[in-house]
Amino acid sequence: MGIVDNIKLIREEIPQNVKLIAVSKTKPVEDILEVYNSGHKVFGENKPQELRDKETVMPKDIEWHFIGHLQTNKVKYIAPFVSLIHGVDSLKVLSEINKQAIRNERVIDCLIQIDIAHEETKFGLFEDQARELLNSDVFFSMKNVRICGVMGIGSITDDLNKTRREFKELKTTFHKLKEEFFLKEDSFSEVSMGMSSDYSLAIEEGSTMVRIGSSIFGERDYLK
Repeated sequence: MGIVDNIKLIREEIPQNVKLIAVSKTKPVEDILEVYNSGHKVFGENKPQELRDKETVMPKDIEWHFIGHLQTNKVKYIAPFVSLIHGVDSLKVLSEINKQAIRNERVIDCLIQIDIAHEETKFGLFEDQARELLNSDVFFSMKNVRICGVMGIGSITDDLNKTRREFKELKTTFHKLKEEFFLKEDSFSEVSMGMSSDYSLAIEEGSTMVRIGSSIFGERDYLK
């Protein structure tokens, strides 16, 4: 099956209230256009310069999501156009996003990345660290970022029970932060969890966004 067939099957499988982010990192513009021309307009990238370069040549009605680890010196590349930044894992990064949002005269939507896998290779905040960020005077002073929910990456494991526990943990953290900080904010509504290997499980546990790459585009070229 081809790329278009793949995404059609996935879109038919997932509920309408779950947003599908087609993860196009390392993939050529030709592949992305094939998906775009089939009617899908939400894509995810994890390298700021690559995302900037693709945005320059792709149709302007695409909703671009940044799903990787974001360094402060790279925020400027995506700030003019990015729809949602999934991986905010520090006050320093959020401050830079706010700064660049001011520069571009816009408000940038963000998700707080929560560490649910507890692996050294994964980024994210623990729940108490997220709470500390949201309680900080620095965060209260920010007017050009909007926190819309949480994001997490499950462990690389064949143990589905472990993955399910991690997804449950993220959903619980979402509810706690919602109740404590965003009870009156309808915009705080997103739980981004689930990738090609575990998105069905993530949806069962309350995901509102799934980030799917290889099941749509095929395996990534890690040499790029």
